[in-house]
Amino acid sequence: MTIITQDHLIDSVCDALQYISYYHSPDFVQAMARAYEQEQSQAAKDAIGQILINSRLCAEGHRPICQDTGIVVVFVKIGMQVRWETDMSVEDMVNEGVRRAYTHPDNPLRASVVSDPAGLRINTKDNTPAVIHMEMAPGDKVEVTVAAKGGGSENKSTFTILNPSDDIVQWVVDTLPGMGAGWCPPGILGIGIGGTAEKAMLLAKQALMAPIDIQALIQRGAQTTLEKLRLEIYEKVNALGIGAQGLGGLTTVLDVKILDYPTHAVSKPVALIPNCAATRHIHFSLDGSGPARLPLPNLDDWPVISQQSSRPGSQQARKVDLNQINRDDISQWQPGDTLLLSGKILTGRDAAHKRLLELMTQGQPLPEGVDFTNRFIYYVGPVDAVRDEAVGPAGPTTATRMDKFTEAMLARTGLIGMIGKAERGPEAIAAIKKHKAVYLIATGGAAYLVSKAIKAAKVLAFEDMGMEAIYEFDVTDMPVTVAVDVNGNSIHQSGPALWKAKIAGIPVVTE
Repeated sequence: MTIITQDHLIDSVCDALQYISYYHSPDFVQAMARAYEQEQSQAAKDAIGQILINSRLCAEGHRPICQDTGIVVVFVKIGMQVRWETDMSVEDMVNEGVRRAYTHPDNPLRASVVSDPAGLRINTKDNTPAVIHMEMAPGDKVEVTVAAKGGGSENKSTFTILNPSDDIVQWVVDTLPGMGAGWCPPGILGIGIGGTAEKAMLLAKQALMAPIDIQALIQRGAQTTLEKLRLEIYEKVNALGIGAQGLGGLTTVLDVKILDYPTHAVSKPVALIPNCAATRHIHFSLDGSGPARLPLPNLDDWPVISQQSSRPGSQQARKVDLNQINRDDISQWQPGDTLLLSGKILTGRDAAHKRLLELMTQGQPLPEGVDFTNRFIYYVGPVDAVRDEAVGPAGPTTATRMDKFTEAMLARTGLIGMIGKAERGPEAIAAIKKHKAVYLIATGGAAYLVSKAIKAAKVLAFEDMGMEAIYEFDVTDMPVTVAVDVNGNSIHQSGPALWKAKIAGIPVVTE
């Protein structure tokens, strides 16, 4: 009989979460490197290049790949011959590991979990509790898979129950464009088929834990129904031309993973969950000999890409002095233009926008020092700084969550531009066009690389909200792309349409 102590599991969960916060798995790095080499869309290639450089920097510096260090999901398979030496439950041991990982002094991870989700939404401060799935199985070991799931990709999860005669592939192809770019493609699609509603969703999440192997499958050919589905969905989704960050390009998904389960004769439950460009998961076993030993990656597995060549547009990037910017300047920018921003920007996410709108509605002044006149706001919730950092990893959050605040911010504050990730919805684009503002995007999944451009940071307001506070950043050559211009033209509409046509071999008419 195997005896496993509580420290074996606690230490292993802690180590695994720290590990996946800064190490991409080799299969992911190889798949991204392949996508980088094959990409023909310059905007998408630049984005993939930044993600790969960020990945290597994180592996070297042991800092988070993405500022959204995720909600923890843990799958635990307990051998029936295992005996625990502990006074804690398995859930408590896992959560203690999460707590230690997210409050680690050398590499603190952003706590994003809130309690009372339908009410006060109070941050638990240590990212607990995890979402834990347990099962008992024959054997004398404990098998554990630990994942950190980012909110941007998790929010794009979707589910349907098709009729038995309906086409799963067509449903996926019809669904993907509506998911937008908030899940930070290129990534992996997890699909669960069958069972019941909750079983299909669980299968989709479990499917994401498997290694990327689509190229090997393409070479040997499909042999099962699910393998045929994987290949067909992979081909047809990439033919949509959505591309990296939704900018338009050849690679939207790196792999498609599918698990199924028997279901009712009149049902075809299908769940779809994407993993983003900060894919983070690892498996380990406990056999009673101590905490898990995680493999040390070889940095030679990462491609060598220069930071200069990875910057959007490289030599064509326009340098912008944010301290001198005005509306005449931004009126010259076009979707797809690449900029290097220097100067001061303010930050703010959902909670800050809500509090600002409440102040404006009540006729109260904005907090002292918060002046948006001719300024840009960056949608970001950074990781805490360590050592000599001005700020921790600080990549963009999904901008669509701020769409409902955009009209008020542009109309009442003098704000002229926003920086985030993914597309803007019709409401926000209408407000941008009306007020002759602009929307820029930074690369999601390159948070540590972006933070290198931030030379100073200070909290201006709402310090009680932690990472949701309003900061002032002083940046130097922060790389961004114009996504929506003053006329409301969006690259997230034009880019995928252009590359979908190119992929299909249809002649493209350009003005």
